[in-house]
Order: sequence, then structure tokens, then C-alpha cells
Amino acid sequence: MHCTRKVLEDLVWVGADDRRLVCFEGVYGVPDGVSYNSYVMLDEKTVLFDTVDKAVSQTFFENLAYALNGRNLDYLVITHMEPDHAATVQDLVLRYPGVKIICNAKIKTMLAQYFDMNIDENMIIVKEGDSISFGRHELSFVMAPMVHWPEVMMAYDKTDGILFSADAFGTFGALNGRLFADETDFFTENIDEARRYYTNIVGKYGPQVQAVLKKASALDIKLVCPLHGFVWRKDFDKYLEKYLLWSSYTPEEKSVMIAYASVYGHTENAANIMATLLVERGVKVRMYDTSVTPASYIVSDSFRCSHLIFAATTYNAGVFVTMENLLRDIAAHNLQGRKIAILENGSWAPTSGKQMRDILAPLKNTEFIGENITIRSSVKDGQLAEMEALADTIAAELK
Repeated sequence: MHCTRKVLEDLVWVGADDRRLVCFEGVYGVPDGVSYNSYVMLDEKTVLFDTVDKAVSQTFFENLAYALNGRNLDYLVITHMEPDHAATVQDLVLRYPGVKIICNAKIKTMLAQYFDMNIDENMIIVKEGDSISFGRHELSFVMAPMVHWPEVMMAYDKTDGILFSADAFGTFGALNGRLFADETDFFTENIDEARRYYTNIVGKYGPQVQAVLKKASALDIKLVCPLHGFVWRKDFDKYLEKYLLWSSYTPEEKSVMIAYASVYGHTENAANIMATLLVERGVKVRMYDTSVTPASYIVSDSFRCSHLIFAATTYNAGVFVTMENLLRDIAAHNLQGRKIAILENGSWAPTSGKQMRDILAPLKNTEFIGENITIRSSVKDGQLAEMEALADTIAAELK
């Protein structure tokens, strides 16, 4: 039985929700599931925009058949070759023989890497600015390399102002019957998962996102149809503002994110003292235990907050493993322009602080606040004065 929704009278969402997925890409927990979006345009010719993950293929093919209502599928536009959107391409070709595939040269190469099928005669290779008419609708194509794979492109419908944005402007979370962002209280209910999606999936490629946003600014966009999450038909400018901040690594808020790694609770106590000192000075604090909270949530708030404090015990002459993993993840995502303070702990040879700095120092426009605060086993009165001074410095900057 089908489960489709109309985006417009001649554009139908034929995707599916997956609430059984535990880890997206095997890394990012998705407690609220994820949607795989696919859209079919019903013009003089029928046009499908991307397919779905194999986990929801049965639902997808039922939805597509219902939307086509007996018509043949004429074209498939592939904007992104990641398997959560392209895994069912070969099955689609078998079900709709003769379907013409519209893609760019890099997508063509990846199709041959993923699938063994001879479809060269049915492929239409497009490049930046090319246009194709399907009747009432005319599509043009915008290349979007490294947002977040090198082959990515977007498709723009000149007729109705629809941007098919690939993985850009997506979010974690199942749709739960709601297709449009305005059917939710998006900036209350969904913005955290949208931020976590962007920062972890696309965050490393801020300059490339900025380049695509510059291209998109020249288009008259009335609808945005991403491959995950909600379709935007109103207030998209508010979401675009977030993307402009995230992709330029500009903090969303003047606040402090504290992440700590503690074995027996002494480093945790130091982090709690630091948080208390900051809150007493009117500073907004977000706080995480790296042994409990998955790194993707902490990476997300590292993009959100202006100041970061990392506190970790020394472990095996290095940084405690969950903190080291987090810091390398932050570095891999290319976070920039943050002010960072370091607290280290060690009972006989505290060395975690220097190594934490070494991981973060290469990040562009990173500024460390003062020297590392060193704790030997547990916080003593001497360290308290240093921590109060750090809190004073941060509070003065934020005010």
C-alpha cells in the first residue's frame, strides 16, 4: 500500500522513513530515525529525482508505482551517488527498462563502480548550466562538488522554482507524516538534529558549501527538496541563515561548551567547578561527558558555541581515549575560529594538556585562552584561583 505526498500537483514525494536504523553511516546515532527522500515529477515526461536506501526499497517502489499510475518512467536524475540514495538504481533500471539516466561525468564513473550494468546508451551527461525540458518543466543543473561527495550536483526547476538540493539542507529524523518544515515547529523541535546533521555530514566542507550557496543566491527558489528531512516552502531564509553561519564556522551563540573525560570523578569535578564559576558570571554553558555522549552531539555544539573548554585525565601517557577521539573528530571536521581552554589531570605525569593542544592547534584561527590548567589527582585551592581567573576572562569576552 502506498504512502506518498504531493509537493505540488505534479510533483510527488515517493520516499520512505526508516525508524529501525540505529547508526547512520555506521557512526551517527539516529534515535528519531531518518527519511530517504525521492521525488517524481509528472510532466509530458516522467522524471524521478534519486532513489533510496535498500532498507526501504519495497516501500519506495510501491510509492513510485502508485504515483506513476500506470505511466512509464522516462528519466532518473541522480544528484548524489551515496548508497543511501543510489543503492536501488540498478533495481529501478530492471523494473523500468529504457529509463534514461541524467547525471554528470563523475556520477557516471561511480555508477560503474557500484553496479554491473550496461546502460551507457541510456545516459545523458550534463554539466554546469545545462538545461533539459520535460514539457512544462525545464531543469538546469548546478554542480556542488564536496557537498559532501565530489560528484554531487543539484537540479533546479526553472518553472516552479524548485531546488533539488541533494544532501544539502537535510536533517536527521523520520518525517512521521510531515513532509513540509512548516508542519513542524522546526526551529524548536528539529534545529538541533539539523545542526548535528550538517556539522557531522557536511561540516568539513564549509568553503565548498559557501561556493554553492553563492550559486544558489542567483536562483529564484520557492521550494527546496533535500534528500533527507523536510521540504521547505516558506521561511527558508531562516534556515539559510543557519547554513551561512555553520559553513563559515561562525558561532551561533556566545556560550561555552565544556567536554570532559574522567575516570574516577576528579576531572569531572574540575569541569563541574568550571561550569559553576561560569554560570555564576552569567555565562551560558553546555556540558558533556565524552564517555557517555556520542561525539556527534559534541561536535555539533562545538560549531554552535563560541568558546570551548576541554578537560581530560592523562591515560597511557596520552589523552583519555574518549577525549582523544572527540578532539580528532573535531579536527577532522575542520572547525575554525574558536577560543579554547584546556584543563589536564594526572597523578604522576600530567601530559594530556599538551597533546590536546597539539591536536587542535592546526585548526584555522584557533586561539587558546591562557596556559593549560594542571590538576594533580584532584582540585586544590591553588587551582581554584586559576579557574576563577579563566572564568573571569571568558565572562568578560562574552559580555
